[in-house]
Amino acid sequence: MLLTLEQLNSADADAFVRLLAGTYEHSPWVAQAAAAARPFASLAGLKLALAGAVREAGRSQQLALLRAHPELAGKAAASQSLTAESTQEQARAGLSHCSAEELQRIGQLNADYAAKFGWPFILAVRGPRGLGLSRAEIIATFERRLGLTADLELAECLRNVHRIAEIRLNDKFGLSPDMGNQVWDWAESLAVHSDTGFKENGELTVTYLSAAHQACAAQLRQWMKQDCGFDEVSIDAVGNVVGLYRAQQAGAQGLLTGSHYDTVRRAGKYDGRLGVLVAMLCVRELHASGRRLPFDLEVIAFAEEEGQRYKASFLSASAITGDFDAAWLDELDAEGLAMRTAMQAAGLPGDIASIQALRRDPARYLGFVELHIEQGPVLTELDLPLGVVTSINGSMRYLGEVQGLAAHAGTTPMGRRLDAACAVAELILYVEQRAGTHKDQVVGTVGMLEVPAGSINVIPGRCRFSLDLRASTDAARDALDADVRAALAVICQRRGLQWTLTPTMKADAAPSDARWQARWEAAVAAQGLPVHRLPSGAGHDAMMLHRSLPQAMLFVRGGNGGISHNPLEQVSNDDAELAVRAFQTLLDNLAKEAA
Repeated sequence: MLLTLEQLNSADADAFVRLLAGTYEHSPWVAQAAAAARPFASLAGLKLALAGAVREAGRSQQLALLRAHPELAGKAAASQSLTAESTQEQARAGLSHCSAEELQRIGQLNADYAAKFGWPFILAVRGPRGLGLSRAEIIATFERRLGLTADLELAECLRNVHRIAEIRLNDKFGLSPDMGNQVWDWAESLAVHSDTGFKENGELTVTYLSAAHQACAAQLRQWMKQDCGFDEVSIDAVGNVVGLYRAQQAGAQGLLTGSHYDTVRRAGKYDGRLGVLVAMLCVRELHASGRRLPFDLEVIAFAEEEGQRYKASFLSASAITGDFDAAWLDELDAEGLAMRTAMQAAGLPGDIASIQALRRDPARYLGFVELHIEQGPVLTELDLPLGVVTSINGSMRYLGEVQGLAAHAGTTPMGRRLDAACAVAELILYVEQRAGTHKDQVVGTVGMLEVPAGSINVIPGRCRFSLDLRASTDAARDALDADVRAALAVICQRRGLQWTLTPTMKADAAPSDARWQARWEAAVAAQGLPVHRLPSGAGHDAMMLHRSLPQAMLFVRGGNGGISHNPLEQVSNDDAELAVRAFQTLLDNLAKEAA
């Protein structure tokens, strides 16, 4: 018999614990602690309360919870003494059919892990889709996490315990996150297209107008038209894939939404794309039910946001706001190919008049909303699947170079050197110190570092570097920028060096529109979740749309500690399901407002 929230909410304390037996391995205290949080308005709320009980427990209880779990393919599995839940999960991942070599490798990993951490390795082997990880994926994850520190690994184990519990609860309630599964499956299908070819570890590179980029655009266009039921689908003059789902009546204003489908190099599968796929699925559900909204719903899969091929970040969103710089058409990529030429090779006009025609009239739109993976650890550390963005940080980017004098590393005394790399190293430490002690959300990064023609026995005469400065307000960003530039000048003057800094991007902070932020907050609350507000440290297409339309964003928790711009980037089917439902709630509430 399937479990219901009504049963749980009305049960006495002992019955509540019995009904949830097996959710947390041999640990009924978790349910006992969560019972006080009743009544639960949603399954998501129940999951959050259980995770909260573990988070608020002491470290000794947390460790006891971890130690209640069996080793993967360990002695308990061999003796068939696993719980029914663990038996099913390990079997589903194929751990009951390991080869001799795989068993030997897992056995050694179990031993090494226990010696280092003192508790068993815990992994939700049914994975982010719930179908089961492969043995190769399990072993690779085991090997990677063995290198983490104890505190980081403890947190990762607890997150996996909660994922195991989430899947077990879904089974108890007989619920399947079908919409989340569809989003997840679309993301997997889109990920087969990569500039570097398909890679087993999920690594992606999709740069603007490459063959893989054009294949992604074609696939999105096909899904929008054939699977989702958009009324109009097109690829515009900068490569955006635009789908329009018309309102009940002609001439209605529209809601604009979307995100980007290009990637950084060696990326994951969800940055940008999650926001496109969730919006597409909302249209699919509307079309399937024969329902129209009192406003047009326009979904844009933005062709470029990452700035990987040309020095023109947000070029496709800039076309929508009327801010596309005609000079960008003459920008050259690393192979010397002009953007205009690349556009024409991809079947786009490549002329400024066609691009300028893409500008949207703000009077025709209600606003812009964007859904995005968080790309950070805040939500995952709080066990929250969704968060509402308050503002997108402003940023400044530079490419810099310090010039000194290359000289013999063995014969030049330390006090007589003009070492360019040492100066940049000093700057890096200053950026870390200056950003790390500021009260506002301020961050600074030197992500690229190069000694041109460097040699092991030569003092660096030149050092090139990048500089990325961000803050939640323009004032804080500008103060950081001024301090870092002043510090570079002082460092180089003291060391007798020359320096240059070339600006490559400046983006103003984009605070969320209060009314649209409130709409996202209502949508999150409707899922039975608390509303958590947070700024976005990353840039988004919404930054550009902010110039002409009110905007607000919703964040979705990322797995693996919230990592992004990395093949480990991950979203679970359950979190994707909640994202879709939150988006649907926003649309429903907006429709009620317009009625």
